[in-house]
Amino acid sequence: MTNITNLNFQSWRGYLELMRPANIVTAWADILVGFAASGSGFIFAQLINNSANFASLTPLAWLLLATTGLYGGGIVFNDVFDAELDRQERPSRAIPSGRVSRENAALLGSILFAIALFAASQVSWLSCAIAIFITFAALLYDSLGKHHPFFGPLNMGLCRGSNLLLGVSALPAIVWERWYLALIPVLYIAAITAISQGEVHGGKKITGVIALILIAIVLTAVLGLGIFTEYTVIAALPFAALLAVRVLPNFIQAAREPVPEKIRNAVKVGVLSLIILDATIAAGFAGLTYGLLVLILLPISMSFAKIFAVT
Repeated sequence: MTNITNLNFQSWRGYLELMRPANIVTAWADILVGFAASGSGFIFAQLINNSANFASLTPLAWLLLATTGLYGGGIVFNDVFDAELDRQERPSRAIPSGRVSRENAALLGSILFAIALFAASQVSWLSCAIAIFITFAALLYDSLGKHHPFFGPLNMGLCRGSNLLLGVSALPAIVWERWYLALIPVLYIAAITAISQGEVHGGKKITGVIALILIAIVLTAVLGLGIFTEYTVIAALPFAALLAVRVLPNFIQAAREPVPEKIRNAVKVGVLSLIILDATIAAGFAGLTYGLLVLILLPISMSFAKIFAVT
């Protein structure tokens, strides 16, 4: 009985490992910042003042479920496509270790994508269209894109940028006004994806330098949003400072000494710090309190990261 129980536990843990829970929490932050950028962030203030009810957050709930399925499905299929490579480079992962079969992993990924598309369709046709785009973009990255030094980072960046716009689609008409926000996570994720290409065998210094330049552009962009009247730089500034302090030292170390250990650390910090990036933009659009609401996701994600792998 003990062996059977242990086997079931290992199997369930394997499925959770495939989904990267810590990373999924960062995807929630994308939705929250998109929700704020759509102008819907005021709903939280109304809830505090009892001038709104929780039903007004229904679109947000559907979008959070949608992004859970999209990110979860995308990361599961990443391991499905990499199964043979992982047998050599990462034999402890769920599929090569035998705790989850490749077929069952593919089924899990498909179910997650189906849940995502259903959830997005409950908000608007535009939300569903964005979710469909993310699904295909994620599968393209998993199967082909990640093997290309330029299109791989761009592909992954488009997935995260589109995820932010999925949050904006809580008010579909605003997507066409705030489309430019997608460029910020595109650049940020491109930096992380670029430097991550050396996390197994080591990387090149030039890749680390390019990643640092992209991070610098991102930091400039989140403050540069102050040119828009609806964006308050002073509210975003503390979060931008936190982002710089957390990310830059790790990326500088990885650029100076591109060995696997330092690169993996930079990638892990970079992925989790997506929440800080989102909190920065959210604070600019919806105020300090809303930014702190998004930032609360960081310790949650870090807690998951101690249990489940991020990369």
